[in-house]
Amino acid sequence: MNDRRPTDGADDWRMTDRLHAQHGKGDPFAAAMRATRMSMIITDPRQPDNPIVYCNNSFLKLTGYEREEVMGRNCRFLQGPDTDSGSVDTIRSALENLSDVAIDILNYRKDGTPFWNALYISPVIDETGELQFFFASQLDVTDRKDSELQVRKEKERFEKAVQERTAELQEALHKQTVLAHEIDHRVKNNLQMIASLVIMQSRSIKDPDTRDSLKAMLARVEALSTAHRRLYQTKDTTSFDLGDFIRDLVGDLVSAFGEDGLDLRLELEPIDMAADKAAPIALIINELVTNALKHAFDDRKGGTLGISVSRPDGVLRIEVSDDGKGMNGTVDKSSFGLRLVNSLARQIQADIEWLENGPGTKVRINFTADGVYRAAGTQLAGETLGER
Repeated sequence: MNDRRPTDGADDWRMTDRLHAQHGKGDPFAAAMRATRMSMIITDPRQPDNPIVYCNNSFLKLTGYEREEVMGRNCRFLQGPDTDSGSVDTIRSALENLSDVAIDILNYRKDGTPFWNALYISPVIDETGELQFFFASQLDVTDRKDSELQVRKEKERFEKAVQERTAELQEALHKQTVLAHEIDHRVKNNLQMIASLVIMQSRSIKDPDTRDSLKAMLARVEALSTAHRRLYQTKDTTSFDLGDFIRDLVGDLVSAFGEDGLDLRLELEPIDMAADKAAPIALIINELVTNALKHAFDDRKGGTLGISVSRPDGVLRIEVSDDGKGMNGTVDKSSFGLRLVNSLARQIQADIEWLENGPGTKVRINFTADGVYRAAGTQLAGETLGER
C-alpha cells in the first residue's frame, strides 16, 4: 500500500514541473489567467510601490482601463472618495504580514462609476521562502451589496417604525395609567366625603338601630375607600397584591373598632389579583371581619382573629377565622350582611363555606382558577342595600 503524505510547498512547485509546459504562450497557468472570466492581477513587491506587472482582459473589462494605463501602477488608483479607509488599512496590514486577505471594498472604474469589489490577495512565495509576487483576484459584487444595503435599510425602517409605535403605546399606557389613578383618587375622595356625611347624619339620629345601620354602612364606604386608595398607590392599574390589600384593610378595621388585647394573626401570600376584584373583596372582608369583631367575642376582652391568603393545590383561598363563641350550628341567611357576602362571592366566582372552628367560626372563600382573573362587575347582582 502506498504511503501518502501531505505535500509541502516545494512538492507543489515540483508538480508544476511535471507538466513540461513551455513558459509563455504554452504555459497552461498563464493561459488560464488570460482566458478566465475572473479579473486577476499580479504585482511585484520587489519593485518600488509594488506595481502591477500583469493584468488579464477581465480586469480591464471590469475597471474600464486600457492595459497601458494599468501596468506599472499601484492598484490604489481604484480607490475613490467613498472607499473605506479601514478596509485600506486591513489590506495594507495583510501585505506587510504576507498573509492572505479577502475583503469587500468600494472601488471606482475609469469613468468614475463605483462598484463593490470582492477582493482576494495572496502572497506568492518561492521554495526558499522569498516573496516573489502578490496575486489578486477581483469580483464585482455590487448587486449583492446593494441587496444587503436594501435589506439593512428595510430593517432600519422597520426598527424605527417599531420604536415609534412602541413609544406611542408607552405614552398611551402612561396616559391611561395616570387617568386610572386619577379616577381612583377622585373616587376615594368622594367616598371619604360620603363617609363624613354619614357620620354627621348619625350624630343627629336618636334611634340606636338606625344609628347602628349607618355605622355599618359607614364601614362599607370606608372599605371601598381603602380599596381605591390601594389601587391609587400601585403602579399597575390592572392588578393589585391581595396580601398587602387585605393587610391594609384589616388594619383599618381593627383600628376603627379599637379592640384591646386582640391577637391578630395574618398569613398572607403575595398574590396578584385583577383590579376589578378589589371592591367586591374589600366589601366581603369588611363584612366578615366586622361581624367577627362585633359578635364573636361578646363582652370577652381579647381573642384571636386570623386572616389567611393561600393557594393550596392551585386554588386561591381566603380564610377569616376566630376563636369566639361560634355559630352554634346555625347561620342567619336572612341578614343583609350574609346576603351581601353571597352576592359578591357570585360576582367574583367564588364559593363561601361557613365552618365551625372549634371554638369559633371559620369562613372559607375558594376561587376557581379562571375566576380569579376573569373580569367581574361590581354591581350587586340585583341586591338592594338595606339594614344589616
